[in-house]
Amino acid sequence: MKIYLDNCSLQRPLDSKTQIRIILEAEAVLSILGWCETGILTLLASDVLTFEIERNPNLTRREYALEALGQAQQWVTLTEPIESRARFLQTFGLHPLDALHLASAEVAEADYFCTCDDKLLRRARKIKDLKIKVVSPLELIQEIE
Repeated sequence: MKIYLDNCSLQRPLDSKTQIRIILEAEAVLSILGWCETGILTLLASDVLTFEIERNPNLTRREYALEALGQAQQWVTLTEPIESRARFLQTFGLHPLDALHLASAEVAEADYFCTCDDKLLRRARKIKDLKIKVVSPLELIQEIE
């Protein structure tokens, strides 16, 4: 099963544990990464994800995310078809980077696109011809188990 974790889900384990939701999502992401490490799941990475991670001024967060991506078994290179699909996805109110992430995940034939971004979740779920399922880390854990 192929999984694309966006940057906010990759970063969730480093977030301040001030809310129950954050704690649960952080644990879910760690479990997902553990399953990727053992080969139960296939982690996907992309040029878009690396671009976003490398823009993070926090060295700890940047290094953590890049290390997590080191487990990726498939890499998605940014291409014109991805950019074109992303432009279409933006018409549904997605931010440009979010649209590029979703388009990259589609091209890689991901089974799931995982994010902690509620606005992205809501908007992506309204796209009828999306070729992947968009879920939160907690929903992904439920799907897998």
